[in-house]
Amino acid sequence: MHRKRLARYDLTGPENQAAVDAGLAGGEWHRTPVPRKRMKELMRRSDAPAIRDTAVWLGLMVVFAGIGLALWGTWWAVPFFLAYGVLYGSASDSRWHEAGHGTAFKSQWLDQAVYQIACFMIMRDPTTSRWSHTRHHTDTLVVGRDPEIQAMRPARLARILGNLFGLYDVPVALKEMVLHAAGRLTAEEADYVPGSERPKVYRTARIWLVIYLVTIGTAVVFSTWIPLVLIGGPRVYGTFMHILYGLTQHAGMGENVLDHRLNTRTVRMCAVNRFLYWNMNYHVEHHMFPMVPYHRLPELHEEIRHDLAPVYPSMWAAYRELVPAVLRQLEDPEYHVRRTLPEGATPFHVPTPLADGSARPLAAASI
Repeated sequence: MHRKRLARYDLTGPENQAAVDAGLAGGEWHRTPVPRKRMKELMRRSDAPAIRDTAVWLGLMVVFAGIGLALWGTWWAVPFFLAYGVLYGSASDSRWHEAGHGTAFKSQWLDQAVYQIACFMIMRDPTTSRWSHTRHHTDTLVVGRDPEIQAMRPARLARILGNLFGLYDVPVALKEMVLHAAGRLTAEEADYVPGSERPKVYRTARIWLVIYLVTIGTAVVFSTWIPLVLIGGPRVYGTFMHILYGLTQHAGMGENVLDHRLNTRTVRMCAVNRFLYWNMNYHVEHHMFPMVPYHRLPELHEEIRHDLAPVYPSMWAAYRELVPAVLRQLEDPEYHVRRTLPEGATPFHVPTPLADGSARPLAAASI
C-alpha cells in the first residue's frame, strides 16, 4: 500500500495528467483582497534590509569559523562549528528561497549573487531548483505536480528523520550533480526544466564537482578534516534546522485544495529563528503573495490576518499538530489537518472526487 501511495507523487506518472484534467494544475488560487495601493507599497523592494541581514549572516559565519579554527583540536571548537554549520546548512535554505524569488533585494545582481552562494551551500542546482520552486508555487501540494512535497502520505519517516543530518538529500544531490555533469537530467527534472535552460545545469554541476574534488583533495593531502568541515560538511551537520522549519510549512495539511490557508501554516517564531528563516514562518502570506519581500511579510500578515485561520503561536504548537497528523496518515493516508477560518472569511476552494477518482476544485465550499 505504501509503495502505491508514494507512486501518486511521481511527476511522470498518471496523477500528473489527472491533475491537469481536473483543473488543479495551474489552478486559480484564493487571494485575500488587499487594496491595490497598499499592495504596491508592500511589494516595493529595497536593498538595505537584505544587505544588512546578509552581512550579518556571512559575518557570523566568518566569526564562528575563525573561532572554531582557533580552537581546533579541542571540544571548545564544537559549539562554534555547530553555529557555523547551522548558518551554512540551514540558513542558506531561506536565502536560496528568497533570492530565488528575486524579492530579497532591489538590485537584481545582489539577488543573483546570494542565490548562487546559497544554492551551493544547500546543494541545489540553481536552475533546476528555480523551476522546481516555480512549480511548487503554481501547484502547491497538488499530487503529481508539486515536486517539493516534503511529507507525503504516508510519510517516509526514515527519510525525514535521516534528512535532519542530510542522509538522504546529500547523497541524492551528489548523484544528481554527477548526472548533470554528464549532460543529463532526471525524468522529473525534464518535466519542468525547459530545454534552453539545461546547458546551465550541466555547466554548474561541472564547476561544483571541481570545487568538491579540490576540497576533498586538500583534506587528503594535508591529512585534515578542516576543508570538509568548512565546505560541504555543514550540509550534513548543520542542516537540521532547515528541516525543522520546512516541516511546519505543509506537513499533514490538505492536498489538491486551491487555497493556501488550508494547505500552509503561518507560525510565530522568536527573533533568532526569524533571522535564520528570513520570515518564511509567514508562509501562508508568502504563498498567497510571493512577490512581497521577506522583510514586509509581518506587515502583510497584519493586512490579511482577518481572513486567515488562527496563527500557530510557536513551533512547538505546530509540531503538536503535525506530528500526530503525519503518524495518523501512516494508517489513514486520506487524513489531513482541517483548518477553521474565521467567521466572515472569504470562501475557499476544495476538490471533490470525479467518477474516475481524480479531483476538481469547488468554489465557495466549506469544511
